Amino acid sequence: MQIEKKKDIRALTKNQLRDFFVTQGDKAFRGNQVYEWLWQKSAHSFDAMTNISKETRALLEDYFVINHIRVDQIQRSEDGTIKNAVRLHDGLVVESVLIPTRTRTTACVSSQVGCSLDCKFCATARLKRMRNLNPDEIYDQVVAIDNESRLYFDRPLSNIVFMGMGEPLMNYNNVLKAIDKITSPEGLGMSPKRITVSTSGVPKIIKKMADEQVRFNLAVSLHSAIDEIRTSIMPFNATLPLADLREALEYWFQKTKSRITYEYVVWQGINDTQRDVDALVKFCRFAPSKVNLIEYNPIDDGEFQQASDKAIQMYVDTLERNHITVTVRRSRGKDIDAACGQLANKS
Repeated sequence: MQIEKKKDIRALTKNQLRDFFVTQGDKAFRGNQVYEWLWQKSAHSFDAMTNISKETRALLEDYFVINHIRVDQIQRSEDGTIKNAVRLHDGLVVESVLIPTRTRTTACVSSQVGCSLDCKFCATARLKRMRNLNPDEIYDQVVAIDNESRLYFDRPLSNIVFMGMGEPLMNYNNVLKAIDKITSPEGLGMSPKRITVSTSGVPKIIKKMADEQVRFNLAVSLHSAIDEIRTSIMPFNATLPLADLREALEYWFQKTKSRITYEYVVWQGINDTQRDVDALVKFCRFAPSKVNLIEYNPIDDGEFQQASDKAIQMYVDTLERNHITVTVRRSRGKDIDAACGQLANKS
């Protein structure tokens, strides 16, 4: 019998695996065993499934493949940050980052090869979007970083942020499936409250997330609350303007009652005036929110420059005066191009 092209076994549900074994004259529970090896134990080969007979492993080899990732290169920053160059089964490469602090270890994972959007300040946006990552490829990044956290810092991974390469909401279905596996007791069993999905703002999908009552956190990469300025640095804003984004975020809060986090970089000569911070205050007022002021990480050409300390303090003072929580975030991993906005596969 000639078997058609082998399927990626991790694209199958547990019930589909159980059905496969029944059609092969085996017991359905064999599917449960294989499923556990694939997800809880993150097996990269059928030979690793040691409580399954050699004959059954050979059968799996005949029909399926496990398209696992491979960490090709690891770079370590002076501040402890680790960046992985992750090779996918088709040879494409994405990057993911482990960010350690005294109390937690965070995985920053990618959702696309390249990016669907066109933010001018982001190195990833200069790469064309080649494809979306599959749920198992996202899951594998988390497993790899969890292993590194245990190896280098003697503790398990505590948090996950979808702030790597790509726009997560442009790969929403696969991101959601990956999060389901990450949070499932049959997967990594992590709390969804320890997961943050960061988006540049796709109103239709934000509303969909609200309707589906997702339990993870939402962060919005905002950077300006003035349309003409935001469009000049994030051109897609011309078709997905701030009014649409705000409407979607209002809907999100009405449905979820969850606080919204805004990621915000202040650049010299772009968004460093009192007018800019006043617009941000007005944008934040409709729902409880938090603003993370993020240090800018250069991407070589010098078009964007970090704003002065005086401008940053103006933002902090104005936001606090208006009872909006604000945090100034210092970047990690800049010396290995692992900081926010720098992921571009330079390796």
